[in-house]
Amino acid sequence: MPVARALSLGGSPGPGALLPGLQPDAEPLPPAGAREQEQQAAERRGRAMTSGGAECARLRAEGAGQELEAEAVSAQEEPECGSRRWGAQHVGARELAELYSPGKRLQEWICVILCFCLISFNFYNLLSYLSLDHTFSVIVGIFAGIITADFLSGLVHWGADTWGSVELPIVGKAFIRPFREHHIDPTAITRHDFIETNGDNCMMTLVPLANMAYKFVSLSPEVLYQTCPWECYVFALAIFVTLTNQIHKWSHTYFGLPCWVVFLQDWHIILPRKHHRIHHVSPHETYFCITTGWLNYPLEKIGFWRCLENIIQGVTGEKPRADDMKWAQKIK
Repeated sequence: MPVARALSLGGSPGPGALLPGLQPDAEPLPPAGAREQEQQAAERRGRAMTSGGAECARLRAEGAGQELEAEAVSAQEEPECGSRRWGAQHVGARELAELYSPGKRLQEWICVILCFCLISFNFYNLLSYLSLDHTFSVIVGIFAGIITADFLSGLVHWGADTWGSVELPIVGKAFIRPFREHHIDPTAITRHDFIETNGDNCMMTLVPLANMAYKFVSLSPEVLYQTCPWECYVFALAIFVTLTNQIHKWSHTYFGLPCWVVFLQDWHIILPRKHHRIHHVSPHETYFCITTGWLNYPLEKIGFWRCLENIIQGVTGEKPRADDMKWAQKIK
């Protein structure tokens, strides 16, 4: 029986009965002034938490941004091989890494030591023959040396990426192998020490550096003074060829780089990280220059590498990057 009808008949509500208009779970509302004070206190707590955690939030955001950037780079540096990811766990990457031999390590050590001894000797002698009369020609020579080094880095990179095989005698395991490994596991180079990273490039510059050193000990001071701008060109070329793979390694390194390296990359004095990502989009057929990367756009614009590939393929019948694709698709 409803409560109102019971009361009208003379009944009294029991201890658990409710008066009309009240709901079972309703709570009495606080006064308006109390509600406003509680809201203001909540706002003050929110502002305190926001200001107190601003720095932590900023650091977390930066860290998250770096992680997202690294993930994006990793995604762009993966091949078109279905579910098989590039990286250290790729079958081909493991097999290629195991081909790095003690003999190769010894060759790299010898080349690095000889190269930097010759660089030190030649630099000391170059300084002794420099004068203000050489200023303009030396600047032009250094710039030309950098441009030449960038082109040669592209030429060697294109040749090793596009042609040849790891199975070739002598040069296959020693020099083509690192290029195959790099496309399957692009970050492997960041785990290489200074010797493994720069040994082959140091070997390439031994002959011009040794020839320069021979001139310094055999030619007269008058001749050396006259040829000083040319020697500066050769020296700049040798320096940037020597450092090319170190610069390449930095372009794959997204954490812990010195500030001066990041500055040089940001101003495109050496190969920038974002610039080099273009090459690592499968099938790796463009942007081969890896010293400064200055020549990548003009060479791509005129179709330089494609023209060379068409000529070689027409003459030999060999397909560009066939061996590179074979290693990328290796599953056992």
